[in-house]
Amino acid sequence: MKQSPLFSGFIYCLLGVLFTYFAIQQVSMSGWGFFSYLLVILATIDLGAGFRLIIFHFKLKNARPKK
Repeated sequence: MKQSPLFSGFIYCLLGVLFTYFAIQQVSMSGWGFFSYLLVILATIDLGAGFRLIIFHFKLKNARPKK
């Protein structure tokens, strides 16, 4: 089963938002610790990959020959 870059990009962005929410909760409960930094790093990686895949989808879509 093959997924489009757009779908994968939205999943990565959703995970990035979820990790951001968990990081905010962790910081508000116990301050900036190792786990908080880890969640922020994961959120950054996921959001970056998600936006990159979404942009790649539109570039790929524009590069296809028109019928």
